[in-house]
Amino acid sequence: MRRVVDRLNSAGCPTFSVEFFPPRDEQDEAILWRSIRELEPLDPAYMSITYGAGGSSREGTIRNIARVATDTTLVPMAHLTAVNHSVSQLRNVIGHFAAVGVHNILALRGDPPGDVMGEWVAHPEGLNYAEELVRLIRELGDFCVGVSAFPYGHPRSADLETDTHYLVRKLRAGADFAIAQLFFEAEDFLRLRDRVSAAGSDALMLPGIMPLTTPRTLHKTIELSGATPPRWLLERLEPLSDDPKAFRAEGLNVITELCERLLAEGVPELHFYTFNRSKATRELVDRLGLRSPEPQLALAGRP
Repeated sequence: MRRVVDRLNSAGCPTFSVEFFPPRDEQDEAILWRSIRELEPLDPAYMSITYGAGGSSREGTIRNIARVATDTTLVPMAHLTAVNHSVSQLRNVIGHFAAVGVHNILALRGDPPGDVMGEWVAHPEGLNYAEELVRLIRELGDFCVGVSAFPYGHPRSADLETDTHYLVRKLRAGADFAIAQLFFEAEDFLRLRDRVSAAGSDALMLPGIMPLTTPRTLHKTIELSGATPPRWLLERLEPLSDDPKAFRAEGLNVITELCERLLAEGVPELHFYTFNRSKATRELVDRLGLRSPEPQLALAGRP
């Protein structure tokens, strides 16, 4: 059994991980698997596949994460949300993951379907909080569990102190690590890490990174972070919006600088959101000199 936290704790140097989303159709699935195969030789610490709002991509997540577990050398982590799921259904999904050899789960409460800021309504036989989902997963087997963190605070939190309180509760419920949502400057993540440490938790805090290759990825970063981007970032990238090649080059420079600062501050791993493409992630891994925790693993099990 390969656990994410063991891979990270045993790494003698900084490493990376990658995140994909379930494909919508056969063409998307071909793209997803081409990217997975292109990243596999780099042996990321782990790879994850997201879980659609309200469980909308449940079957795609289970099918593809199962294939990763059985057909690749990668360490898989499945996302799981509590939205629109009874406890019985959640138990069933967790059992599916264990049955196909997936022992790493990112536990998320999830957003309401449709309007992410709409009213949260729990399933009548379900769970209200990610903290409860962490406990449920722990009860059902020897899983490694991760949770989400928000450098600027969750949009539903009253303030950063309250947000930190609930994050630490998730960690103390049994989570091994937290992956931070997107942010713009290294200090935004480092302050989050300091808040969690000051609250008494020594769990691993990992930064989520979006390669800025197009105006779309910049806008997505702004949307997912829930924060106003710094002026310096817009001044560097917005003038290049009509020049795809120049935007991509400068966007990757920005992200390289961000990652270098994080690594200099002792961050052990960078979690890249790939949009189911591999090229930008491969370029960043090469620029940053990131290495696998177990270099020989990529060859394991091969004839």
